[in-house]
Amino acid sequence: MNLQKEVNPAFERLVSLSTPLTEQGEAAPECRLLDVSVVFTSAEPTVHALKKACALAGTLAIRISLIVPQVVPYQVPLHSPPVLIDFQEARLRKIAALTAVETTVSIYLCRDRWEALKSVLKPHSLVVLGGRRRWWPTPERRLARKLRRAGHEVIVTELEHVDA
Repeated sequence: MNLQKEVNPAFERLVSLSTPLTEQGEAAPECRLLDVSVVFTSAEPTVHALKKACALAGTLAIRISLIVPQVVPYQVPLHSPPVLIDFQEARLRKIAALTAVETTVSIYLCRDRWEALKSVLKPHSLVVLGGRRRWWPTPERRLARKLRRAGHEVIVTELEHVDA
């Protein structure tokens, strides 16, 4: 059986722009932005991770890439995911609008989340992950461990678990 490792960039859009400007109101050409990748895990932890990435920025000029690997089951064609791209776009636009820095949202339709991240992330990327604090190993912690082994710098932000 031939398992293809497919990644299809479904959507990429600049959502929020806040870069240093010259006196004429243009983007400063000499300004080099630090790239920070925030990997979407789930809505609330990702918002927390975006806020952490913004807080880390301080006086640094950063650009945030919100990377959303959307896994499509093998039974479904890669170009028609079970969750509509328009719905995802609207949801992620609201999340990214919470940042005060330049943010690009990229949705990648894929068969395997890890393979998609390996192909999308630049070598030695700074990656921020959001998750929930648990005493057992969470998927976010396992992903952080894999990313570190691949040579990336990873910051994991964890929300406290609140029983409803």
